[in-house]
Amino acid sequence: MASEIPRLPPSGIKVIVVGAGFAGLAAAIECDRKGHSVTLYEKVDDINEITRIGDIISFDPNGSKAFERWPGVIDAMEAIARQTTWLDLYHHEGKFVTRQSFAHEKTWGRRINGHRGQLHDIIYRHAVARGIDIRLGKRVEDYFETDDPPQAGVVIGGERFVADVVIAAEGVRSRGRKIVLGFDENPKSSGYAVYRAWFPSDDVAKNPIIKHLVVNGDTHQGFIGPDIHFLASSIKGGKEVNWVFTHIDDGNIEESWQFPGKPEEALKYLDGWCPIVHELVKATPPGRLIDHKLVYRDPLPTFISPRARITLIGDSAHPFLPTSIQGASQSIEDGVVLATCLQLSGRADIPRALRAYEKIRYDRVHRAQAMGPKTRERWHKADWSQVWKTPEMIHLVREPWLLNFDAEKDAYDRYADVVSALEPPRAKL
Repeated sequence: MASEIPRLPPSGIKVIVVGAGFAGLAAAIECDRKGHSVTLYEKVDDINEITRIGDIISFDPNGSKAFERWPGVIDAMEAIARQTTWLDLYHHEGKFVTRQSFAHEKTWGRRINGHRGQLHDIIYRHAVARGIDIRLGKRVEDYFETDDPPQAGVVIGGERFVADVVIAAEGVRSRGRKIVLGFDENPKSSGYAVYRAWFPSDDVAKNPIIKHLVVNGDTHQGFIGPDIHFLASSIKGGKEVNWVFTHIDDGNIEESWQFPGKPEEALKYLDGWCPIVHELVKATPPGRLIDHKLVYRDPLPTFISPRARITLIGDSAHPFLPTSIQGASQSIEDGVVLATCLQLSGRADIPRALRAYEKIRYDRVHRAQAMGPKTRERWHKADWSQVWKTPEMIHLVREPWLLNFDAEKDAYDRYADVVSALEPPRAKL
């Protein structure tokens, strides 16, 4: 029951959230926890259009801390997550290089790696259980904010809906970016694209070349070659398998930047790669492969609108490359920090809350964002004459400043100092 879920007393702050992806749901849940009144608008009519998406998504300890505060969520996630604490890395021709262990990170928090749609469904059901007002089939056409009265809102079907603050969490194509930037801009090609697949492992278990990936429980491995890295894992005791590989994109960015892929097309990029990779791609059933363009956005000068009543979060504000392994976690942190700043500012000064949110988040999120290209280049441009001598060169960088972090505690601890620095000193009498 929604009444049995812990939350702070009502703050009187009315919040509109646009987008029911991970960022939007996290913001809505965290705002509800802090006592704010939330209405969430999502353009899809059927939430299953989001929850059926099948590829791997990762939440590091810094992201999963929020889930531990949402009753029942973290345990439900762990029950369907990959049960590995390591990554085995191979040369693209098949020779084993090194194993990287993540076991020590348990002291920082829980790592959740699982099916994107299934993990999303757990969070969505929790939002529904909280009683959050979620309105599906509502496509936002525009954003606006006013001084008199001081409010912000969205336009849906020609009708205006208002609140004290609007959170744009629609992803890289968010219409909210226009009111923040002051102009329309289109996503650019990152120069890379991704093939990704998820499917039952029945046929994999029958194939002598690749059955070792699934018959002994969950596994996690990566194959690294020139301008490509291929990651594969099994999950749910080896009953399901997923793979993904990033490659140089030889196409261009069109409106439809994600569409069904074909195994035979994916294999063209893997000429000269080991049989394990080839057989895994061939084992992909029809309809289970997605070809996904990695779009890019220039770093924004700000996340908030001119009157500081509208803010961007998640991919709307800062799209991440998959190699950062932080896009999902940073979107959760966004919602946590924003809800906390709204609580501490109170309804009387929403702009102060949004400016504090931006100040707390801006440097951290861009520092995390920069790790994506660095990891990709470390793999794609690896000097193998050196890697064979020092295999740890291709380990993922796992830094305590990023992973051993509690965004809520940090926001509570820093808010007063951040606000003090934002506001000009009062004149002496």
